[in-house]
Amino acid sequence: MIKCQTCGTENLDGSQFCDECGSNLQSSGNNNNELKVQSYQPPLSEPSFNVASVTSIGIEPIIEQVEPTPVENADSKKIEGVHSTLTIERGTSVGKQFNLSAEESYIGRWDADNGIFPDIDLDAHDPEAKVSRRHARIIYQNGKYSVEDLGSTNGTYINRGRRLIPGSPNILSDGDEIIVGKTFLRFKVSN
Repeated sequence: MIKCQTCGTENLDGSQFCDECGSNLQSSGNNNNELKVQSYQPPLSEPSFNVASVTSIGIEPIIEQVEPTPVENADSKKIEGVHSTLTIERGTSVGKQFNLSAEESYIGRWDADNGIFPDIDLDAHDPEAKVSRRHARIIYQNGKYSVEDLGSTNGTYINRGRRLIPGSPNILSDGDEIIVGKTFLRFKVSN
């Protein structure tokens, strides 16, 4: 068993990430087989986020807004506009719905100082700041959906299962519950 140096959870031999906190478990190369934990490092290429429609001082940005491109499904039919939705089911804004129309939709909290503008901005709906700035993303590819944790502090969960391993996409089905921080979202595919 490998003991996580961050949270103390016992993990199976050969595990790369802690099952509880998601910390990276790597061998330190010592002769006594001690393990060293390193925090998750995101990929070198930064994810792209949509441009905000209003600046922090309340005026429209000079940058032109680009309409989302149609996404192709497995039947090669073009899908115009919204292909799925996320609805807040538990938290401060129950019923708030977010429409997904891109191949990748990022979940997080808005941060103009650092240029973070997620597609699903939970900043106003997360008063305890349990959602990370770059928390997770939903991927729509070849007619299938998946969700990937981006190394968030408080984790991402599907249907109240185990915490998702950062950087590892997990299959998402119509009606699944996604938990980010303390915000519960319901994923629905548009018909």
